[in-house]
Amino acid sequence: MVAPSLKLQDLIEEIRGAKTQAQEREVIQKECAHIRASFREGDPLHRHRQLAKLLYVHMLGYPAHFGQMECLKLIASPRFTDKRVGYLGAMLLLDERQDAHLLITNSIKNDLSQGIQPVQGLALCTLSTMGSAEMCQDLATEVEKLLLQPSPYVRKKAILTAVHIIRKVPELSNIFLPSCAQLLHERHHGVLLGTITLITELCERSPAALRHFRKVVPQLVQKLRTLVTTGYSTEHSISGVSDPFLQVQILRLLRILGRNHEESSEAMNDLLAQVATNTDTSRNAGSAVLFETVLTIMDIPSAAGLRVLAINILGRFLLHSDKNIRYVALMSLLRLVQSDHNAVQRHRPTVVDCLQETDASLSRRALELSLALVNSSNVRAMTRELQAFLESCPPDLRADCASGILLAAERFAPTKRWHMDTILHVLTTAGTYVRDDAVANLTQLIAGAQELHAYSVRRLYSALAEDISQQPLVQVAAWCIGEYGDLLLEGNCEDIEPLQVEEEEVLALLERVLQSHMSLPATRGYALTALMKLSTRLRGDNNRIRQVVSIYGSCLDVELQQRAVEYNALFRKYDHMRAAILEKMPLVERGGPQVDEEAKESKAAAKLSEAAPVPAEPQASKLLDLLDLLDGPSEDAQHPPPLDPSPGGALVQLLDLPYAPPPPAPIPSLKVFEREGVQLNLSFIRPPGTPALLLITVTVTNSSGGDVTHFICQAAVPKSFQLQLQAPTGDTVPAQGGLPITQLFRILNPNKTPLRLKLRLTYNHFGQPVQEIFEVNNLPVETWQ
Repeated sequence: MVAPSLKLQDLIEEIRGAKTQAQEREVIQKECAHIRASFREGDPLHRHRQLAKLLYVHMLGYPAHFGQMECLKLIASPRFTDKRVGYLGAMLLLDERQDAHLLITNSIKNDLSQGIQPVQGLALCTLSTMGSAEMCQDLATEVEKLLLQPSPYVRKKAILTAVHIIRKVPELSNIFLPSCAQLLHERHHGVLLGTITLITELCERSPAALRHFRKVVPQLVQKLRTLVTTGYSTEHSISGVSDPFLQVQILRLLRILGRNHEESSEAMNDLLAQVATNTDTSRNAGSAVLFETVLTIMDIPSAAGLRVLAINILGRFLLHSDKNIRYVALMSLLRLVQSDHNAVQRHRPTVVDCLQETDASLSRRALELSLALVNSSNVRAMTRELQAFLESCPPDLRADCASGILLAAERFAPTKRWHMDTILHVLTTAGTYVRDDAVANLTQLIAGAQELHAYSVRRLYSALAEDISQQPLVQVAAWCIGEYGDLLLEGNCEDIEPLQVEEEEVLALLERVLQSHMSLPATRGYALTALMKLSTRLRGDNNRIRQVVSIYGSCLDVELQQRAVEYNALFRKYDHMRAAILEKMPLVERGGPQVDEEAKESKAAAKLSEAAPVPAEPQASKLLDLLDLLDGPSEDAQHPPPLDPSPGGALVQLLDLPYAPPPPAPIPSLKVFEREGVQLNLSFIRPPGTPALLLITVTVTNSSGGDVTHFICQAAVPKSFQLQLQAPTGDTVPAQGGLPITQLFRILNPNKTPLRLKLRLTYNHFGQPVQEIFEVNNLPVETWQ
């Protein structure tokens, strides 16, 4: 015998009484079978009960799509009990992605014109919940007629439905403008609040509506002044604040109307000052009104004194006991630090105190604001505070804090020695968290400050002797010891305490780095090169260095093995040239992207090859001529191409030195992307030996006020091409013109057909994820002909 169908209340009790999910599914499957059978039988008296049970099943997450057509039948029914369940089912089971929703358009139109308020309310709620653009276009005139109905109940729902229509079809904004002007005189709280929301939506989506409603600014100002002074109604007051929801909506509308409009801003300045000084902030309702007032003041062309008052309010928010209010204040100050830097600077001590917040989101925002407040006048004090925070901050903040300190030191360093000490402190404290370019920046700084060479090598040697786990620190120290090891042994630096170092101690320390399990392959490469350079700087025997180098000739790491083999060859075959080859690195001018440096080097090489031989040549030319002996004497010997600046490729070219013709004319660069200060440029090189190969260097720069993080550039080419993407130099582009990211594309075009390039960029900017996909079709003809 088949069990009878359950009532809704009995179904709820039985589902809640199920002890396992399997029992729950069994109950629901049985009841859904009864519901389907009832729908097939077409019982009109119990259809709404069956649909009510089906809606409960749908709310539990089980499929209920077979009840969609029953919703349409109930909506078309003349009974209110049927319409109520039918409209509820339509809101839950239908949406604009399904064609069935268009079938209820006529039913809604008929119900809106009937004049029965409960039915009109149901139809308006359904239209505002799931109405598509087609439905909104068909029913907009019906909704516009209901905006001026005598019943506040219908008017309120019609206003909210009009908001939905404008969001779906902004072109319909004009039909609601006359009604809104009349509704502003409304005394009913719900209708007035909905009207303010509707006008706000109109102004955001229609420039014509924005110009139209700027005429009502005095009326809005008067309404808000009445709210602040006498109140609207006691039943809508919260914690002593008169109707905060209506105040916030009016302030938000005033902000839109006053933006970039001097006359409207003048009309509301006095009122904003009154709200800012008289609002009680002991409760959340008052804080919400005050925060909206601050946003309005900062977004319109207000007076300077009023802007300072707004920033002082945010400063008081930083001392609030509520974490949410402190978070909002930090976010707002971060947005204002560029436009009102001096006013925000007054609250710097409070912001620095927020670094010690236990809440991770608060301390992160405080860190971002603290870094934004650093300038040339407070860089020493702020750096001390940030370094103290770096020592105790959570691990997930260390990378951002270390990068921020390095960027601030690079931009505002008062002296080179202070700059170097700051970087060294960061590397010592959080070396594993620094950005990839920290090592290159510090080596560049040390190489460019000749008066600090002795000081630098001693400081780095002492730091390395204490800790060899921080890999960036070890790499910089190894590079510096290899370059200036002779200064380390002299012991005549007056800036620090005397340090007596023996040759054996230096070699033992570098060997320890090579043997440490914590050392990365790149770090071992630095240490091995440092040992090789010390062979020309130490006065003792080089046998120990030769033994260490020969050991790594059979290393599993290919890069390290190649380097050791080349160094061994230098010892055995070209020992007479070792001192000249391992001289101190020349200072590399810092500036633009890698392509610009390559272009400069190519031009320099071309000039060298064209220059007539003269008896007196610079030191670099003598070294190049000396290296030409490896290929045998030649009267027409040309200078080799510029040396690869990378550590691994330098010695390979020194020992190989193939003949290279003068470089061809440079191909013009191309800007292919720009958005909010983020710019992407392409520069091109076609190696003379392989005309089918095109090297594209992608350079990403950032002139905005926020860092670009997690940057990824992906590319695709047609099938007739071969594309190889090299690893980028990093994934972060600092703000305000910081060090750019470069990435090399190698494209093989054997058929020499026109090149089309499709790029996909993903990154985070101002805390928001950004994704751009575009095609580059306007590449210069020199790239493929």
